[in-house]
Amino acid sequence: MKRNLAGKITIVAAILLLALLFRLLGLDRYLSLDAVRQQQQLLADLYAARPVTVIGAYMLLYILVTALSLPGAAVMTLAGGALFGLVTGTLVVSFASSIGATLACAVARYLLRDWVQKKFGDRLARINRGMEEEGGFYLFSLRLVPVFPFFVINLVMGLTPIRLRTYYWVSQLGMLPATVVYVNAGQELARVDSLAGILSPSLLLAFALLGLLPLVTRKLLNLYARRRASRDRNAS
Repeated sequence: MKRNLAGKITIVAAILLLALLFRLLGLDRYLSLDAVRQQQQLLADLYAARPVTVIGAYMLLYILVTALSLPGAAVMTLAGGALFGLVTGTLVVSFASSIGATLACAVARYLLRDWVQKKFGDRLARINRGMEEEGGFYLFSLRLVPVFPFFVINLVMGLTPIRLRTYYWVSQLGMLPATVVYVNAGQELARVDSLAGILSPSLLLAFALLGLLPLVTRKLLNLYARRRASRDRNAS
């Protein structure tokens, strides 16, 4: 018990320290559209000289930003498109964002899940059952429709019983369409005025419909299975 508490305190202290260093060192100023534009040529030269090193450093920073729920992931995605192009940029961002999101989910689960389940276990029982049955479908819908901030999804999902490996691959699949859109926009970084303008209302609607498709399909299949089972019982 004491060892578990000490481990949690250590993790919280490490997260707070990293976030504080991020602010004190002014690293947040580099995660803006203007900063990326100013450094674009320098980063391009570095990538041309040391592609593996630059990709590794980029992924490490992206994972850190996502795992700590720091602002700047969207700008880093645009930078990935500007630096690496559509194909390489999509692959690098997809894996980095999914790994970071899974780490954030795991940390939230380790730090908060036991306390939340003990305090609100009765109220969460139905949610837990639903997540065990349809967690992947529900998460896929949340990932496809960028209405809720990603860090909120990571935190909330960490409090549910969804398996981390499921969380990883569903997140990677669900975030892929938006990743492609942002990476593609990053190739024309000079023309991007704001992050808000990248996802148009029609594109958001398309993502929403695509996100609802697995849930609707699952519900229809369950309904069909129940009706067929009922007919078989009546026939016998």
